Amino acid sequence: MTARDQIETLRTRMGQSIIGQRRVIDRLVIGLLANGNLLIEGMPGLAKTRAVKAMAGGLEASFGRIQFTPDLLPSDVTGTEVYHQTDTGAEFRFEPGPIFANIVLADEINRAPAKVQAALLEAMEERQVTVAGTTHRMEPLFIVMATQNPVEQEGTYPLPEAQMDRFLMHVQVDYPTPEEEAQVIALVRGEDAGSAPDPAAPLPQQTVFDARAEIGAIHVSEAMARYMADLVTATRTPAALDADLARWIDLGASPRASLALDKCGRAHAWLEGRDYLDPTDIQAVAPDVFRHRLTLSFEAQGEGIVPDTVTARLLDLVALP
Repeated sequence: MTARDQIETLRTRMGQSIIGQRRVIDRLVIGLLANGNLLIEGMPGLAKTRAVKAMAGGLEASFGRIQFTPDLLPSDVTGTEVYHQTDTGAEFRFEPGPIFANIVLADEINRAPAKVQAALLEAMEERQVTVAGTTHRMEPLFIVMATQNPVEQEGTYPLPEAQMDRFLMHVQVDYPTPEEEAQVIALVRGEDAGSAPDPAAPLPQQTVFDARAEIGAIHVSEAMARYMADLVTATRTPAALDADLARWIDLGASPRASLALDKCGRAHAWLEGRDYLDPTDIQAVAPDVFRHRLTLSFEAQGEGIVPDTVTARLLDLVALP
């Protein structure tokens, strides 16, 4: 079985557990294959946590969950030095925190104070933490999937724009259709009754690494690279394209957006069975890449303009190669 077949098996298994969220499943898999961290946002009860746990359960991977609260400390995330008394004397040993897992669920990340968010985001960016002068590296397979609730304001600490930029994609979870919700009811009823099928054997981690190697070989033409650069540049100089864009965008995307378009676009092309990057791949992932990287003006927010509206306009106006 090829790496693509195995990843497709993972997507299928996740789809059996997460009804009506095919797009979210695809974005989680793309994040896994692109070796990037994801911010998942949606109303309560939309299976954000369940989706991440379903992915972790489909792989031979350790799973860590951090429930963020306002009283959390950085050491609750990274771990700390603990004093131990032994037969030969006393010593300090590092006790790793929940961040030391292959797949980490950072639940309600916007409930934690800034210093805790910074500790998590440093681990995400550097793939290591330093405690008491000693650096501890993460496993080769390491991805953080953070969730946040868009409606609650009390007791929350919004992520600064510079820290939001460290997430590869910002994935939005929408409500299911009535037909899909009926399937959810039946699924949970069956699980409560104990009639759920036995879980299949998890896929080895090597599957992910093999897939990443194949994605790294995806051909990206100079025209495609220029198209991605043009899209990102357009967010910084919107007046050159459109008067409305100039009114809507206060701050454009950083070069991380270009890198994210390239990584996610190649992963999307690979999942579609192609060995080259196509404009449709870039356009498919652009909303998730730009959603948290565009700072909109007060005027735009007053008009009800959202980042997805801006991204759609950019895709319409920036010329294809």
